[in-house]
Amino acid sequence: MSAEEPQEQEDDEDLRYFVRIGQTDLDGTKSVERSLTEMNGIGRRTARLIAEEAGVDRTATFGRLDDDVIDGVIEVVENYADEVPDWLNNRQDDFYSGETTHEIGNDLQLTRQHDINRMKMIDSYKGTRHKRGQKVRGQRTKSTGRTEGTIGVNVEEIREEQAEEAAEEEGEGE
Repeated sequence: MSAEEPQEQEDDEDLRYFVRIGQTDLDGTKSVERSLTEMNGIGRRTARLIAEEAGVDRTATFGRLDDDVIDGVIEVVENYADEVPDWLNNRQDDFYSGETTHEIGNDLQLTRQHDINRMKMIDSYKGTRHKRGQKVRGQRTKSTGRTEGTIGVNVEEIREEQAEEAAEEEGEGE
C-alpha cells in the first residue's frame, strides 16, 4: 500500500493540470477526447477526428502527453477546417466573406452574436423573435417559455384575500 503512493506522486509531477489551446484552458486530468469537447465549437465527433489526425490515443490523459504531442494537437485544432470536408465545418459560406471555416472558442461566440445582431437589424422573423425574447425555432409558446413568476392560480392567497374582505365588510356593517 505504501509502495503505491510514491508512484502516484511521481505521476502527479508529470501531469499538466491545464493545457491551453487558443484562449481556452482545458482540463489535463481528463482524456484527450473529453478535454477537447470542453472547447466551444468542438464536440465529441470533432474531438475524435482531431485525436485521430494528431496520432494520439483519444483515451490517453491529456496532461500526461509530451509537449511535442500537445503542440501537434494544438496545430490540428487550429488547422481543422483545412483537413475536413466542408459539410463538417460549423461556419459554411460566411455571410460577409463567403468562406467556409470552423470557429472555436471565443470566435464562435462572437460570430454567433454578430449573426443575431444582423438578424435583429434587418428585422427578419428570427431577429424579431430574438428582440422580444421569445422562442426562435418554432417551438410552442402557449404553455411553455413564460417569463412571469406566477403560473396557475394560488388558491390559498385568494382565500386569504376573501377572508380579509369579509372581515372588513363585517366591521363596516356594525
